[in-house]
Amino acid sequence: MTGEADLVVVGAGPGGFAAALKARRMGLNVTLIEKYDMPGGVHTTGLQGSANAGVGGIHTELMAEFAAAGCIYTASEKTHPDWAGNPLSHYEKNLEPGSKFSRSSFDPKIAGRVMATMLDEAGVEVKYRTSLVEVVLDEDGNSSTIDAVIVANEAGRAAIKGKIFIDGTGSAELAAGAGAPFVRGGGPQPETADWDGENRPIPGGLLWIMSGIDFGRVAAYQKSAKDPMLSKLIEQARAAGDIPPDLYRPRMSGSGVYGDYYIGHPTLDLSPIRANGSYILWQNVPYEWKLHMDDNPEHETRADEMLRSFVEVEAQFLKKYVPGFEASTITDIGQYVGIRDGRHPVGEYVFSLEDAISGKSFPDAVTSPLTKTFYWEEFKSHTFEIPFRCFLPKTIDNMILTGASLSFTYETIFMVMRNFPWCTQTGEIAGYAAALSIEQNISPKKLVWQTPYF
Repeated sequence: MTGEADLVVVGAGPGGFAAALKARRMGLNVTLIEKYDMPGGVHTTGLQGSANAGVGGIHTELMAEFAAAGCIYTASEKTHPDWAGNPLSHYEKNLEPGSKFSRSSFDPKIAGRVMATMLDEAGVEVKYRTSLVEVVLDEDGNSSTIDAVIVANEAGRAAIKGKIFIDGTGSAELAAGAGAPFVRGGGPQPETADWDGENRPIPGGLLWIMSGIDFGRVAAYQKSAKDPMLSKLIEQARAAGDIPPDLYRPRMSGSGVYGDYYIGHPTLDLSPIRANGSYILWQNVPYEWKLHMDDNPEHETRADEMLRSFVEVEAQFLKKYVPGFEASTITDIGQYVGIRDGRHPVGEYVFSLEDAISGKSFPDAVTSPLTKTFYWEEFKSHTFEIPFRCFLPKTIDNMILTGASLSFTYETIFMVMRNFPWCTQTGEIAGYAAALSIEQNISPKKLVWQTPYF
């Protein structure tokens, strides 16, 4: 069984979704390969669900579609008066207590259905529950072109030929399969007193949702017991044997890009997602485990099994010990442990943290200057441009990168560009570039990019 398309996109996260949609709207025949049951990636099947103001193009359209579907919920100081500055808050813990805030989230499952409908209406051929198995190359000296990808699902294996291929996997699965060079996760490590000298990736995480939480009662306990981190309850539960050693680990002391984020898990970590007392919670892979989940299936299996067991244990602890959680229930668990630091392809240009901090400009900038806030620099903002060459992997002439698979250094992807708006924008740019390449009958590497798309 074989198939053929102008454009083959592997991975239907925000980047792959937008790439496929843009290219189809420009007239290409598009096949989109997705290993899970809906588009959206970590934001739907992974439950991230973080909504943002529209940044233009498909992202703005998508946020409007989510709003029309009624799946966006916005928390504020009015709905959550004890939330800003609360150490249990994933996003707002650094705010001054009692300050104003606005945090919007979308229902992951409804959002995934909205995205699937948009693809269907555009005429994109989507193959869900289908995995990339192999990449077939046509090699010529120092460079190669992809002739086809071999994919597999319940119907068996199939070869899908294409003119242009886009890597929207988030972990450079297509690029690595094609033999493009990449840097493995685990760059410079946090500056800590107890670091053992061995490089590890930034730990991945599993997201889950609990409903029926009365956070007002949680906050009342924090104040009355003078226990903001729930440390007293955690110690009580640990003494009773209700918490294993790897749950609620102290943070490593750190600075730099890592800071102490994701390095340890001293208390619960949550963010409101729906009005009925529903919150997203995070479980992070222990940094000490040294897991490379992007290319080691044994590591991936260990992370999945252990974090799911942690979810069950944490839910039981919360219901038994923490006021406000008595009526709570687990309503959803992500389909996989998300990867924060996987393979990083080496492109025609590798965008670095120094480029961002120095405000570097590029003749092939794909966007107008972007301004991003770096929280490890006391929330200092930097303005910079991104070159199209970051979308072009070395050695492969007919592949375009997008989303978290762009040619960026690990810390730049992790702290600057790993979010729903940016991934959607890069996908739209990649789809546009694919359409131009086919229209002009040239490799994406021969495109002359002179005007920012956004």
